[in-house]
Amino acid sequence: MNMQAMLRQAQAMQKDMMKAKEEIDKNDFVGENGAVKVTMKGSKVITKVEIDKNLELTSDDLEMLEDMIMVATNEAMKKVDKMTEDKLGKYTRGMPGLF
Repeated sequence: MNMQAMLRQAQAMQKDMMKAKEEIDKNDFVGENGAVKVTMKGSKVITKVEIDKNLELTSDDLEMLEDMIMVATNEAMKKVDKMTEDKLGKYTRGMPGLF
């Protein structure tokens, strides 16, 4: 394969990767944990945090609520990471940390 063909192939792969990344970024991912629901974009920007409005919180419940938010956020991030690996893994094998 000549250099020109390799360059065209690399450019096509880069275009495909960017298209896949854009698709991931526009998706919403939801993590839920009991009374807490966190929504984030594929770019890992949190767009919404919902807390069950029927909760009657005491000061003792605050720490538990904080943990629930953390767990729901981490769940949403895992979903982003999974879709990213599913869509971009074929391009990034052996090159960790690209996305």
